[in-house]
Amino acid sequence: MKLSKGWLAVIIIAGVLLVDQLVKIWVKTHMYIGQEFVITDWFRIYFIENNGMAFGMELGSKLFLTLFRIVAVGFGIWYICHMRKRPDIKAGYIACCALITAGAAGNIVDSVFYGMIFNNPYPPEVAVMFPPDGGYAPLFHGKVVDMLYFPLFSFYWPSWVPFVGGEYFLFFQPIFNIADSAITVGIFILILFYSKYLSAPIAEKSVEKEK
Repeated sequence: MKLSKGWLAVIIIAGVLLVDQLVKIWVKTHMYIGQEFVITDWFRIYFIENNGMAFGMELGSKLFLTLFRIVAVGFGIWYICHMRKRPDIKAGYIACCALITAGAAGNIVDSVFYGMIFNNPYPPEVAVMFPPDGGYAPLFHGKVVDMLYFPLFSFYWPSWVPFVGGEYFLFFQPIFNIADSAITVGIFILILFYSKYLSAPIAEKSVEKEK
């Protein structure tokens, strides 16, 4: 039996959320802030937390960011429910939207609940889930857990290069998580293969379809 576009979105969102949260909870309860596991020269598990957007960026207040994420996920779910009914929309496009929505939702869980269900001890102690003394922050003020680090290569700029001569350069510096990865992959595939769906307003397409 062929999987419907709606069930495809549900499976993707549920799968990303499950994997993302399992990894974050394991890191949170088995590693301390700043601890690093070297897997290869170019891939490491490096535990950090942040208040901001994807890849550790920060923008505005913590409460504003959390509420913005919730609104974005709500819109994403509404959009998927609306678009899945249209026969001209490919399943791959719905999958991309589901990845982006799931990624945003994964970081919402951290922001909304982690402050209440984890403590925040000083290293080298690791966090405890549901500590008897309560969490480290109120509802909506939790920190997002990041751990994926890919320092692919590094070098020193030649001294003759303007502005950056002699400075150390590392690619790729951001530390991120599974949710961030889902957002990035979803946006990349969407732009690469399904940008035509974004080139015209939904209402305009609906009118064309009715004709």
